[in-house]
Amino acid sequence: MEQAAEIFGRGTMDGAPSGLVRINAPPAMSNGFLASRLATVASRYPRLNIDLAANHRSISLKRHQADIAVRFGRPTNGDVVARQLTTVGYGFYGTDEACRSVEAGSHPVFIGFDEADAYLPEAAWMTRHFLRAHLAFRAHDQFAQSIAARSGAGLVLLPHYIGRSDPLLRITELGPVPPSKDVFLLTRSRDRMDRPIRTVADELASMFEQARDLFL
Repeated sequence: MEQAAEIFGRGTMDGAPSGLVRINAPPAMSNGFLASRLATVASRYPRLNIDLAANHRSISLKRHQADIAVRFGRPTNGDVVARQLTTVGYGFYGTDEACRSVEAGSHPVFIGFDEADAYLPEAAWMTRHFLRAHLAFRAHDQFAQSIAARSGAGLVLLPHYIGRSDPLLRITELGPVPPSKDVFLLTRSRDRMDRPIRTVADELASMFEQARDLFL
């Protein structure tokens, strides 16, 4: 019995995964991609409890602040297993009217990050490349920015998985965009035999594989 418990980790006697699995991801990834898809995982595994938390800053798996982290960039230290999920590309999106206006020669008006998140790479890139551009609206994350863009307030730099998922937005060319970034799924090495964590990690990997055309 002890050997079976070690193999299957947390679970019921029928082997179904059960228990709490905490996932941490950036806000745009959480709201713009993961939330709706993870909800279907919860419905398929009724004994699993999935906790999705959003945070721009890295959290510590070692200190058990989460069981799974979805993050940009491979970690360089710690007792962590990293699985590459996808590569995220970027583009400028807006309503058809906003895009046509810029394509006709008007100066672009942008939607961007609020002041508290001006340190983020995409915000810093915009500052360098569009230093004097008019920023009409600011929001905490790119999913919220995409919602603001639907109103026609301006153009917004978005990861493709958000821009391509919104039928009210389309892409327009404004020149260079930030470089693509790799996305990794991180778990603790010691949790590799934990049935609930392993189940959710595999489901996450499958989600990204099935939606790979959204990202680049």
